[in-house]
Amino acid sequence: MVKVEKFRKRLIDLTEIERRAQIDAMLNEIRRLSGEKREKKGRAILGLRGKVVGEEFGYKLVRYGRRRLIETEISVGDEVLISRGDPLKSDLRGVVAEKGSKYITVALESVPDWALKDVRIDLYASDLTFKRWIENLNNLSESGLRALKFALGVETPSEIEEVSFEPFDSMLNASQRKAVSLALATEDFLLIHGPFGTGKTRTIAEVVRQLVKRGQKVLVTAESNTAVDNLVEILSDLKIVRLGHPSRVDEELKCFTLSAKVTEHERYVKVKKLKNKIERLEEEMQRLVKPSPAMRRGLSDEEIQKLAKTGKGTRGVSAAKIRSMARWIEFRKELNLLYDEMRRIEDEIAMDIVEGSEVVLATNSSAFLVEDSFDVAVVDEASQATLPSVLIPINRAKRFILAGDHKQLPPTVVKAQELTRTLFEMLIERYPIKSQLLEVQYRMNSAIMEFPNREFYGGKIKAHKSVENITLRDFRIKPKSNGFWRVLDPDEPLVFIDTFRCPDKGEGKLADSTSRYNELECRIVERIVTELLRMGIKKDWIGVITPYDDQVDFLRRRVDVETSTVDGFQGREKEVIIISFVRSNQNKEIGFLEDLRRLNVSLTRAKRKLIMVGDSETLSVNGTYRRLVEHVKRKGFYFKYC
Repeated sequence: MVKVEKFRKRLIDLTEIERRAQIDAMLNEIRRLSGEKREKKGRAILGLRGKVVGEEFGYKLVRYGRRRLIETEISVGDEVLISRGDPLKSDLRGVVAEKGSKYITVALESVPDWALKDVRIDLYASDLTFKRWIENLNNLSESGLRALKFALGVETPSEIEEVSFEPFDSMLNASQRKAVSLALATEDFLLIHGPFGTGKTRTIAEVVRQLVKRGQKVLVTAESNTAVDNLVEILSDLKIVRLGHPSRVDEELKCFTLSAKVTEHERYVKVKKLKNKIERLEEEMQRLVKPSPAMRRGLSDEEIQKLAKTGKGTRGVSAAKIRSMARWIEFRKELNLLYDEMRRIEDEIAMDIVEGSEVVLATNSSAFLVEDSFDVAVVDEASQATLPSVLIPINRAKRFILAGDHKQLPPTVVKAQELTRTLFEMLIERYPIKSQLLEVQYRMNSAIMEFPNREFYGGKIKAHKSVENITLRDFRIKPKSNGFWRVLDPDEPLVFIDTFRCPDKGEGKLADSTSRYNELECRIVERIVTELLRMGIKKDWIGVITPYDDQVDFLRRRVDVETSTVDGFQGREKEVIIISFVRSNQNKEIGFLEDLRRLNVSLTRAKRKLIMVGDSETLSVNGTYRRLVEHVKRKGFYFKYC
């Protein structure tokens, strides 16, 4: 137990280090950059006017807008800081509920008058998640402690044998069925290893249905709201409830949220009556004198009420003002009682809904709000969740099932790099027998799959016959005749465009940035996208991926298709993917391209065509990139750009 306790304390220390690093990074950027520069980076919006446009699940909805376009990375579900003047002096925070080209709607608990004119919105790094991690680590149940014991090899998990079951989904393949069978049989945990396009979410859904059929109470979580929403949609025919802020939930799925179900409950009529009474009291209080320190002149609540009864004034405060303040104090006491009563009823309704649900769904962090004990915790995206994060759902269940792929991107961490080593990774390395690999991918042409399959999965993945030969030719696409035609050839799924001989091939770096860009690769990508669109490829079918933020910015100015970092494309897919590797320098430095999980994600997003643009001379300093270029020369189309 000494080893476990030491590790638990280390996790708390790492969480605190990461919390400080993320908050400091945000605050330092706000201090360092002007509002205009932060807006240019997509992390602030200036010059906004607000208007209260409604209320949803107890939150005021404020629509902030301006005449000129809003181009920002701030998205629906993000926490934001509302301010006038210095953002660091504001404590008004909300969650983005809706986003348009010239407006952004924010859900706020309260709306002060100043927050409606000439305001600024900043992307905010909240420390709430970190506080939950630490509190959970300080209060680990036997389930949470046992997970740490398994991870450290202090305790050995039980052996596992398959059990028979009748699948709800008759289309499950053999490896998916085996994963479900083992998940039902395990007495402690199972790892579902789901590489690209292998139907991991579909397998999870079958596991959950089978558990519910057996009368089990199931907690289903994931690191991101998007992944939770996907599971809500798939499991919507079951008796489910979705925890979390309504503004972070897909519009069509809000009816499954706890907030929505609370407002629809038969007992909520009582809450509405209390709210109306509260609003009337608050309106009356606005007409009274508030007993601020300046008005009190040192008087306590009791002294003010005593003076009011005698009808006297004191210390330069008139009798009328004393009476008004005494009335305000009485209303405040009544309000506090009404709020307490309202929260008590809402809590009872919420508890009733959660207890009556077969499946509770939440992000790992939001699962902290659940006090119930579950039979099983099923965690998707487990290889993208830090250990403190994934311990929250595990702490609330007797056994757990983790689904993920440790060969793809790890959790994003600013400073505490030890947190990138996940529980999924620790367990699958120590107990491979407690895992099941999903072996059939349903996403991409086998030619695109071949290299990442061999390099990262030991050649164990097979392409399903429905996708193994898919190409752009299936859409009856015909390339325009030009010297670039082999790159665009609808029958050629795998292309590498090599810039190593180009005189203007080098990468660049902006003065105030740690990122990189590559002007030549931007021009090449622009040419490819332009030609693909001319051929009849739909804009929504094309995705551009690059590892560097500054290259994303440069590309977005040139191409009108979805362009993002590798991290932004994890879990996604497009018919055509274009990758710009960026790095091209005399020192042959490739920076964080050395993290081959990033390469794996990049190579496995395309369904019918993958076009890579890079300088092989720089990239080939790494053996995997060198083998990638050689593979394309043998199996795909290798094109020297200059």
